[in-house]
Amino acid sequence: MPEASPIPRSRPRLLAAFCGVGGDTCGYQRAGFHVTGVDVAPQPRYCGDVFHQGDAIAFIREHGHEYDLIHAGPPCQFDCTLTAGTNATRRDRYPDLLDPTRAALEATGRPFVIEQPPGRAARRMRVDVALCGEMFGLAVIRHRNFELGGWHALAPVHRPHRGRVSGMRHGRWYTGPYFAVYGQGGGKGTVQEWQQAMGITWTDVRKEIAEAIPPAYGAWLGEHFLAHTRAQAVAA
Repeated sequence: MPEASPIPRSRPRLLAAFCGVGGDTCGYQRAGFHVTGVDVAPQPRYCGDVFHQGDAIAFIREHGHEYDLIHAGPPCQFDCTLTAGTNATRRDRYPDLLDPTRAALEATGRPFVIEQPPGRAARRMRVDVALCGEMFGLAVIRHRNFELGGWHALAPVHRPHRGRVSGMRHGRWYTGPYFAVYGQGGGKGTVQEWQQAMGITWTDVRKEIAEAIPPAYGAWLGEHFLAHTRAQAVAA
């Protein structure tokens, strides 16, 4: 296991586990964090300050206590809605990482965030905050649930959606204020439209964009975590 790199103490430190290309990372950086990412796959376009390739859960166990906040988005294929339905026969291909990730996070004694999409995984986690692209004026809906460990934030109001998702349905093109950012993009918009919808400009690889969350979500979480820590310091 590699050693964690020295981090300037002038900035709060965040560990982004299962970081991918860094959608959440970019948002936390905007909020003022120095971000270290870890992922089992190489991430040549990762946007964070430091990257380690390796097992994310093992890295949390060994180095998680060194960070002010840990954000973990373990792959959800084991029990997401798509696997439960269309891809049910493929479920045994995916490891169940949610519970082992939570156990590793709790063992660090540090505040944390667990991110998962809505679906079956939501029944296995406490949903403290649910975010949607409409809350940030994005051209993507992208619902995501967040479990907050060791801190809290008031969940924002879920705004009504303004219309349908653009794309091809049964041979007909529908126009709407949102794009469906998943899959291979057939009938779902161009790469440039995906980039603009998500607020992700540093990669043009569809799979990387599709697996990310909008930076606006990370920025919201980071800003509210820092507000929480400031309020605790004043109250102490």
